[in-house]
Amino acid sequence: MALQHDLKQDIINTYQIHSTDTGSADVQVAILTERIKQLSEHLKTNKKDHASRRGLLKIIGRRKRLLAYINKHDSQRYRQLIERLGIRG
Repeated sequence: MALQHDLKQDIINTYQIHSTDTGSADVQVAILTERIKQLSEHLKTNKKDHASRRGLLKIIGRRKRLLAYINKHDSQRYRQLIERLGIRG
């Protein structure tokens, strides 16, 4: 199940770096974080859905790689992003 268009557009508008930014690493991490939240809720009620669990783990890995990229290039932006998203408490 993909994100709804309105929700995805709101995320893009919130996390974009400049006015035409639709695919920067920051935006991608924010979209993946929302998708992770949705899949986590789905797996709470559907404990035996192993295909979705595998997809969740793949998404988590992709987000982890993107966060490592952001941290490598701009650690200040990385700290701001994880604080805004509320991850890695």
